[in-house]
Amino acid sequence: MQLRVYGPGCANCNRLERYVHEALRGLGQAAEVRKITDINHIADAGVMRTPALGIDDHLLFQGRVPAVAELTTILADVLDHSGSRDG
Repeated sequence: MQLRVYGPGCANCNRLERYVHEALRGLGQAAEVRKITDINHIADAGVMRTPALGIDDHLLFQGRVPAVAELTTILADVLDHSGSRDG
């Protein structure tokens, strides 16, 4: 699983990146988290509002920073679905 935090480096973008790491720690999961700051790459991903979060090239949300608890739920759901596809 590869997570991408999209944003030019604003305070909310940095907060989202921090919260993603906290949520992953809470789940006991490891994942590659990349921060995408290049405006052309952000646009290419279809992001219209930052910050945004994508997982494996799919946007989960944009234009907001969910709380760590909500991110934990979102990531747990994604992990559950990806595990069911593998097995």
